[in-house]
Amino acid sequence: MKEREGSSSDKTMAFQLRGRQRELCLRRCRARIRQWGLKVPEREVLLLDFGLGEFDRTGLTEFWIANQTAAGYCGKFMFVFDGQTCPAHHHEVKHETFFIVKGAVEMVAGGRRRLLHEGETYTMVPGTVHSFTGRGDALVLEVSVPCLLGDNIFEDKRIGAGGVI
Repeated sequence: MKEREGSSSDKTMAFQLRGRQRELCLRRCRARIRQWGLKVPEREVLLLDFGLGEFDRTGLTEFWIANQTAAGYCGKFMFVFDGQTCPAHHHEVKHETFFIVKGAVEMVAGGRRRLLHEGETYTMVPGTVHSFTGRGDALVLEVSVPCLLGDNIFEDKRIGAGGVI
């Protein structure tokens, strides 16, 4: 697997919104984050629809903080709109801890559902199939081992493997 060092792979680019829709969704997302009185990194922002063309239902927005492969860590903010779902997937390598910064998400992990609220954490071990859905707009901090290209295996075969989330 290749590592992700600051720029998006072709697969990740294929997962993203483009053009006017991207601008409008990013503006909506940033407005909500400002409304909460928060700031997110101004670096690369990924608006992922996973190539399905249904961003409002299946998608998320990622604000990358760091993906330090050599140092062994990654951090990013993930924003989901109310009802928006990051689709079911698992990682062979990546170990993640999620911290709910704002809002609430319904986490489905290993077939079990759990509603997570502001201030709660949830740890995801490699191999666990998981997804999460915004129950209201939500901002999640992910702290993990580095993100590696090809370490995302999606349950929905229309998505395929690869990209970074």
